[in-house]
Amino acid sequence: MPFAEISDASLDALVRHFYGAARQDAQLGPIFEAAVADWEEHFGKLVDFWSSVMLTTGRYKGTPMGAHARHPIGPEHFGRWLELWRESANATFEPDLAGRFKAKAEHIAESLMMGLAIARGGDPFGPVRSAHH
Repeated sequence: MPFAEISDASLDALVRHFYGAARQDAQLGPIFEAAVADWEEHFGKLVDFWSSVMLTTGRYKGTPMGAHARHPIGPEHFGRWLELWRESANATFEPDLAGRFKAKAEHIAESLMMGLAIARGGDPFGPVRSAHH
């Protein structure tokens, strides 16, 4: 039964659902497996991140751009990430809340893609446009 509210329990369910799929994904799995040493710690960090994003709790203290910049990821990875995220949000939350999570994730993905393009000396708009069209 989907969650009707955002709580630590529902965020944990969302994060675990997403990473359960992402770790098995042919495109994303190898990147995540190389990047994450302690999955339980990572899950906790992501629950804090989404708590900060969706409930403005301020619990997340990391730097998402720095965390992503050291890995070989591009717009195609963000597209797949968003597909799996949408599926996870739909499976975890009632439709209105799932929609809020999907919209936030799309905004975050676009910001990260632009930031990574700038950091890597590329056109910040080219990858974003090609990822959405």
